[in-house]
Amino acid sequence: MNYKFLKHTADVKFKAYGKNLNECFSNSAIAMFKAMYPDKVKNSLEKNIKIKGKDLESLLYAFLEKLLILLDGKNFFVSKVIVKINEKDFSLVAKVIGDKSSNYPISLQVKAVTYNEMVIKKIKGQWVSQVVLDV
Repeated sequence: MNYKFLKHTADVKFKAYGKNLNECFSNSAIAMFKAMYPDKVKNSLEKNIKIKGKDLESLLYAFLEKLLILLDGKNFFVSKVIVKINEKDFSLVAKVIGDKSSNYPISLQVKAVTYNEMVIKKIKGQWVSQVVLDV
């Protein structure tokens, strides 16, 4: 599995994994959306996004927040993400694939991404992120 949910008293917490940073960010996005709707989502729409941060944590935060904005503001629910990160300037471009959120019974509403317990680092040759979502 490319992510796993961890116990948390009030919110949703997960770890996502990747053989590289791009894959780790992509799996973080998928984990966030799987927390809201665990079943299959159609790949009928596509969007391109660009994000900048000041370090890896702020980049991951901004990336996940942008995806929540697409959900809340554009009725866009993510099913697949292809990420390309530039580690030199902490920027990324992503192709986000999914469907209209109104087509799915979303069971859990994520209010925001938090910096609480956020981690992104390389461990034993694999990238790992940890994120807590305010629900």
